[in-house]
Amino acid sequence: MSVRILALVGSLRAGSHNRQLAEAAVGLAPEGAEVQVYEGLADIPFYNEDLDVEGRVPAAAARLRETAGSSDAFLLFSPEYNGTIPAVLKNAIDWLSRPFGAGAFGGKPVAVIGTAFGQYGGVWAQDETRKAVGIAGGKVLEDVKLSIPGSVTRFAETHPADDAEVAGQLSEVIARLHGHAAEAVAA
Repeated sequence: MSVRILALVGSLRAGSHNRQLAEAAVGLAPEGAEVQVYEGLADIPFYNEDLDVEGRVPAAAARLRETAGSSDAFLLFSPEYNGTIPAVLKNAIDWLSRPFGAGAFGGKPVAVIGTAFGQYGGVWAQDETRKAVGIAGGKVLEDVKLSIPGSVTRFAETHPADDAEVAGQLSEVIARLHGHAAEAVAA
């Protein structure tokens, strides 16, 4: 049985370095793991309890919940916008946190990583993401981290998949997430 890892990217920009990291993760998944980069976060309306009514949930939000519900683990990629989590990623977490007590994260392993232009690689945003997804019910892997600084210069002419150091670190993150997810699935 293959472990399904859903990747959520907190940047909507087509050339986003975090999107490139997520694409690299797909190719670096170990045997027995499948990483799927979720497409469509831009289509999901901002979370509003008035919209979250059984039988009337917006189609884009329902699709996210369905995809997340059939996933075994999550790999979140967070850039840093003004020192914190991007709205698109926070919105996805909000939709996946409901219904209260039965959200899609439901104790599943979650790793949060990313890259940003600053010297710390987006650690503030990633810490905020870990906090939000933990409150939303995910089992945050606090010791599985990867914050890559200087994204604009580091990846100016090199795709993250072609950066040997980054590829090695990303492989380790995915392997550890896969191990936690495999244990959870087997339990």
